[in-house]
Amino acid sequence: MSAAPKHDVFQAIADPTRRQLLRLLADQELPITVISSHFPMSRTAVSKHLRILSEAELIRGRKVGREKLYRLHPEPLMELKQWLSFYEQFWDNKLAMLKYYVENKD
Repeated sequence: MSAAPKHDVFQAIADPTRRQLLRLLADQELPITVISSHFPMSRTAVSKHLRILSEAELIRGRKVGREKLYRLHPEPLMELKQWLSFYEQFWDNKLAMLKYYVENKD
């Protein structure tokens, strides 16, 4: 029997709710009850989003008593940063062309 498919960073951050979850967990460790209070959806729906983020290794959870606390684990975001950095050359080139055009419009 094979394991369930693991979500990658790109799939995980594709959803706006999951991006909000990452932002919420960026500077604090929170239990699902507190996390759920920030979203207009069921706790089950929030749990599903947390599971996807966890499978992408963007968050980590740890048991404290009967609760599980979640926190951001930002290291996998480096993959996204590296991917985007390749495309910065195109943005930089367009800005340089615009600057040249504006300065030499005469």
